[in-house]
Amino acid sequence: MRRSTLALVLSLAVPAAVLSVAAFPSVTLAAPARIVILTSAEAADAWQLCEIGSQRAQGLHYNYLGDKAAKSLFSEGTAPAFFFAITPHTVATVTPASSSWRKPVIHYSVLPQDDPKKLEQALHARTREAAGNVLNNPALKGKTIVMVWDRRHIADPEYDKKYEREAAVTLRQLFHLDILPGVPREWPAQNHDYFWVVDFPDSSNVPLKFEMVKQEFGKSFPNVPANDWGEPAGLDAASGCLVD
Repeated sequence: MRRSTLALVLSLAVPAAVLSVAAFPSVTLAAPARIVILTSAEAADAWQLCEIGSQRAQGLHYNYLGDKAAKSLFSEGTAPAFFFAITPHTVATVTPASSSWRKPVIHYSVLPQDDPKKLEQALHARTREAAGNVLNNPALKGKTIVMVWDRRHIADPEYDKKYEREAAVTLRQLFHLDILPGVPREWPAQNHDYFWVVDFPDSSNVPLKFEMVKQEFGKSFPNVPANDWGEPAGLDAASGCLVD
C-alpha cells in the first residue's frame, strides 16, 4: 500500500455510533459473540508491508477474512461487523479483506514515532481504549469483529508482569483470556501466521472458548511462511522483510 493511500485510510474517523458507550447508559453491556485476533503481516519498514507481507494480506482476504473466503472464520451467512487496527502495518494487513466486505477499517491510530517510549505509551493507551469499547459497547453485542493488533499488545509476559490487571495493556489480560486454558502468554515475534479466535456467551464479557488457527495458504501463496507457533519463519534480510 502506498504511503499516500495509507494516510487516507488512517484519516478515517472512528464512527461515534460504534465507539460511544455513553450514548447507551441504560443498556446492559456485553461483548461481541466472537473476536478474531491476529497480528500484522511481515513488514518492510515502520510504515509498509514487505512483498511477502502484502501477499499474506491478500491470502487473508481470499482464504480466511474476506467475502466468500475459502476457509472463512465467520459463520455461514454472517458478515464481520467491524475490522479494527492500530498501526500502519495492521491497517495494511486487513484492508484487502475489509474492502471485500465494503467496510472501513476502524483505526485506533498509533503512527510511527522517533521516541520509542512515546510510541509504547500510545500503544498502551489505545489498546486499553479499544478493549474497553469492544467489551462494553452494545453496538457490538452478539457481533463478530476482527482485531489486527501489535503482537506485544496481544500477549507479552513482560507487559503482563509490569502492568497489573487494573492497568493491563495486552488483549490477553484486557479480554480476560488468561482465565482460559491453552492461551499462550506471549505472541512470538516471527509468528505472523496465526489467529486467536475467542468466543463469548450471550450477555457476558467473560470469554467462554479459545482456539488457535494456523494460516495456511498452500499453493496460492507459496512464499508466505506457515511456521509453527514459536518456530522461526525462515526469512532473512534478502526477503526485504524486517527480521526480528
